[in-house]
Amino acid sequence: MRRLFTIIAPVIASLIAVAGLAGTARAAAPGALDGFYGQRLAWSGCGSGYECAKLRVPLDYSRPGGKQIKISLIRLKATGEKTGSIVLNFGGPGMSGVDALKANKAIVSASVRQRFDVVSFDPRGVGGSSPVRCLGTLGLDALFATDPTPDDRAEVKASKQWSKAFAKACAANAGKQLLAHVGTGETARDMDVLRAALGEARLTYLGWSYGTYLGARYADLFPRRIRAMVLDGAENPSQTGPEFARSQQLGFKVAMESFLRDCFATKGCPFRKHSVSAALRKLDALYRRADRAPLRNVYDGRQVSEAIVRTGVMSALYSTASWPYLRKALSAAYKGDGTYLLGLADSYNGRRPDGTYANQYEALAAINCLDHPESRCPYWPVKGTRFTRKVRAEGSPPIVVVGTTRDPATPYKLAKDLAAQLSKGVLLTNDADGHTAYRGGSSCLERQIDRYLITARAPRPGACARV
Repeated sequence: MRRLFTIIAPVIASLIAVAGLAGTARAAAPGALDGFYGQRLAWSGCGSGYECAKLRVPLDYSRPGGKQIKISLIRLKATGEKTGSIVLNFGGPGMSGVDALKANKAIVSASVRQRFDVVSFDPRGVGGSSPVRCLGTLGLDALFATDPTPDDRAEVKASKQWSKAFAKACAANAGKQLLAHVGTGETARDMDVLRAALGEARLTYLGWSYGTYLGARYADLFPRRIRAMVLDGAENPSQTGPEFARSQQLGFKVAMESFLRDCFATKGCPFRKHSVSAALRKLDALYRRADRAPLRNVYDGRQVSEAIVRTGVMSALYSTASWPYLRKALSAAYKGDGTYLLGLADSYNGRRPDGTYANQYEALAAINCLDHPESRCPYWPVKGTRFTRKVRAEGSPPIVVVGTTRDPATPYKLAKDLAAQLSKGVLLTNDADGHTAYRGGSSCLERQIDRYLITARAPRPGACARV
């Protein structure tokens, strides 16, 4: 999600201001990184009003004189008098910021777009930025169909074999050197190099979902280099991987119950008994049925296994806009047709219509295994480093944290926890269903966030809340 943002005397003044910002940015950089912090970006048109560029960064910040990689950037220029640049991260980890911004020019409001160049990027290991690649189409098809709930020795063995095979393929095809340097800590450092290359003394940032974790890590490293920061759909950086997984499990339970209650009141709902417990039992029966004998699909020759069914259902809970499609998908699935659920799962897994995959899952695994090595990465070829500490960001300006009360992927409690641990955290509440809030929540909340991004003056805690 992103957006960029006649008289001689004002022109001269603006040139002086830009030169001063760039000088400040370079002055903040350690000597060994001067060449990176002082670089000028060569923007060129890349279609539909967008401009693209590459940012040079060291693969390993502890060895800045060693191998370099290039980070893919995209921007939309401000539509009015420019205040600065706003940097966006759409989440994941593994989401291509370049593709996401290309897909949605309206990801920030017109008022923010007017004042800011809207900039996004593919984090290291993702998309156009030295992507992590592990398996081909057939391998990923098989991996995503693997039983997520093994209930006998043969299924447990198969699950372990796939974990080993995936890790081995990543080591062979991506290389251990790259895999060792795609963690969030180094991406946060890339973002500071980007800030300087954009000519900004301080960063204006909007991150969704995993983008809040990246933003928190940046705030931990560079609290005084923040101008304004919005963290929407927040993670709690002090959680371990297993703790976050348990939080998500509860979040998806709340979201499922909300979907079911809405379904009961809607024509075409596939659940005849209008009770949450009865509907959940019927869903469990569908999962067991797909485990015994995969559903058919009319799209291609793949079988719709339990894993595909679960992924399709889960993915539709991210947004209330997907609920009508999920009702239709479940109605068909109970008749043995898994085509719609397969489509939902393919979209979530990054499978394109031509059968190729974006590298979002491979990047997600590589990043998570560095950030949270304690969580289900027993065969990963490189060692990660646990962060899991509270982020205070002493010296930062106010940082706005946004939580949605029935968010499945980043439950509301995590936003409360992050806002509380930041030295100047400001919590905004979106009383709604779905994942994240900005440009999809209340108009009041959007106005509060826009005003903060434009002026850097924080809203009152809890503004617009109804809980």
